[in-house]
Amino acid sequence: MTTLSDKKAMIAKQFISAIPHSNDLGMRIDSITDGAATLSIGYDERFIGDPETGVLHGGVVTALLDTAMGAAVVSHPQSAGGTATIDLRIDYMRPATPGQRITARAECYRITRTVAFVRATAMDEGEGPVAASAGAFTVEGVKNA
Repeated sequence: MTTLSDKKAMIAKQFISAIPHSNDLGMRIDSITDGAATLSIGYDERFIGDPETGVLHGGVVTALLDTAMGAAVVSHPQSAGGTATIDLRIDYMRPATPGQRITARAECYRITRTVAFVRATAMDEGEGPVAASAGAFTVEGVKNA
């Protein structure tokens, strides 16, 4: 039997797979649960932002965080479906380590009738976060807001 949580996870996965940029970057869905999503991206030399150090471009980290946060909104039990980014703040704390997978964990912690509030962290295998993010996203058809 398919639960509501399973259906939400399937919708979130479809949401991500429909974004060509996510596919081009090689984003992988690691987990999706009620209002939370974990996505990751492997190191790819095509996306290096600094040729001298081999560090990935910050836009790759931004895209990963934004997509994980959107998936967290779509998978939230009160969300009826689609979303779009209204506001996104990212604090970069250190460069991602060249050669390592980056993982973004996002949590939708509050939904109103029209806006979802989300926070996320991007990590690699090194010490401490690569970046932390907070954002606001549109929501459609909120249930029990």
